[in-house]
Amino acid sequence: MTHELKQLFETVHTWQKQGKKAVFVSVVALDGTSYRRPGVRMVVGEDGETVGAISGGCVENEIIRQAQSVLKKGKAKVMSYDGRLRIGCEGIIHILIEPVSLSSELLADFEKQLNARQTFEMETWFVNEVGEFDGMGSVLRMNGKQYSLSPDLQPSKNDELECFSQTFKPLFRLFIFGAEHDAVQLSQAAKLLGWEVTVVASPDEEKSCDYFPGASELITPAFAEIDQLKIDNQTAVVLMTHSFNKDVQYLMALKDVQAAYIGLLGSFSRRERVLNMVLDYKPDISIDFLEQIHGPAGISIGAESAAEISVSILAEILGVVRQQEPVRLRDKLSSIHG
Repeated sequence: MTHELKQLFETVHTWQKQGKKAVFVSVVALDGTSYRRPGVRMVVGEDGETVGAISGGCVENEIIRQAQSVLKKGKAKVMSYDGRLRIGCEGIIHILIEPVSLSSELLADFEKQLNARQTFEMETWFVNEVGEFDGMGSVLRMNGKQYSLSPDLQPSKNDELECFSQTFKPLFRLFIFGAEHDAVQLSQAAKLLGWEVTVVASPDEEKSCDYFPGASELITPAFAEIDQLKIDNQTAVVLMTHSFNKDVQYLMALKDVQAAYIGLLGSFSRRERVLNMVLDYKPDISIDFLEQIHGPAGISIGAESAAEISVSILAEILGVVRQQEPVRLRDKLSSIHG
């Protein structure tokens, strides 16, 4: 969700510099089931251009139409969309459309919040009824400060207002240790998920960041500098150097990090050889650290090509982070999103 909000803010900022008005669209409530859950957002420009989506594409045209009155009047409104009648879904989504104008102070502090990798909250106030009502809109809370997405938003005494509150975690990151072709594929696929990708390579690789289209940076730290990287519980690590010795050295350097996921490319026998060598060099290394290593990295989907292996690895990372065991959705009796 955080990367989507970042994209929306960047879009609105660009439009503002072009003198283009926009509205901010949020799914604030849901009765039944839908393609996506409350908290998903998009923006609509005065020319009908959209960025983001709140469904598979079936609701967006109606949102563009409803947004015109918000752009004209400058007043937020709530609309609903009954998927049971129109698109075969099983729920009704309630959507807030509000004018948006991001202040320079909000944008600057938002950037600082992302760089500091700190959580923040957004509160969206609305009336769960179709129509225009006073006091509706979204407020961003960061480091004890409050920013309205529209400077014209004023607190209302309307007792009918409800609040949808959402916590945003730091942007999810992926550290890829290795600079071969499969690292290129993994980098590109992770970028599509909105993850920030860093490639960690040895100086002798002689490659630049341009070789990895999905990566935001390529770094070549010494093994002794690995523990200085900002690897936290919103960071996944995948070792795919294709070098036995490098994997051993990187794992020893990573022994104290608190990553959300650590994956090791290769077979079961290779994994055992790598871990045994790590234990030979570091006999006091934490067993808990070794047990959290996912090797071979990925889930069993019959992947063969580098692109397919990337899908397998990313699926496992998502499952670990979301605490979900892979299962076919047709075999899952509970909610898809549960």
